[in-house]
Amino acid sequence: MSDNSKATGLTPIQQRFILHWGEMGARWGINRTVAQVHALLFLSPRPLHAEDIATTLGVARSNVSTSLRELQGWGIVRVTHLLGDRRDHFESLKDVWEMFRIVMDERKKREFDPTMHMLHECIVEAEKDKATDEYTEERLKELYKFFETTTTLYAQVRRWTPAAIFKFMKAGDKVLKALGLGA
Repeated sequence: MSDNSKATGLTPIQQRFILHWGEMGARWGINRTVAQVHALLFLSPRPLHAEDIATTLGVARSNVSTSLRELQGWGIVRVTHLLGDRRDHFESLKDVWEMFRIVMDERKKREFDPTMHMLHECIVEAEKDKATDEYTEERLKELYKFFETTTTLYAQVRRWTPAAIFKFMKAGDKVLKALGLGA
């Protein structure tokens, strides 16, 4: 869906959101059309079939199919069926907190976990390799510790309910001050 396209059946606000979601997706390393398909399904009050998605967004049906497979792989879009219609229909998760958790879990699995594994291997090898300088070894250890701490924090926060997250955020600086960490 380009800025010049005449998407059918979308309000100007829907078009604006879908275009922006596509741009943000591209910045996050997600294919623009994948993000636009997700945005359309997120805004849709009913499941849509692939032909509707392709027509609405003005993209090729094959591109929609590829996008839907990727979104299903992420676990944020699912296939559903409607009585009297043999086609597959698709719907996005509507709970933004659950969607956020799933995306974060997938990013952790696809990005953080392999990076931590590689860093660990590099640190083990660096400790054995006399040619590796101490500075490099320390940089790798510091980066590993960052990933380890971030992963631990994520695992803790991931278990919180949205209500707990809101309360924690509202408390913000008060919590840090009570722990002796605030200004």
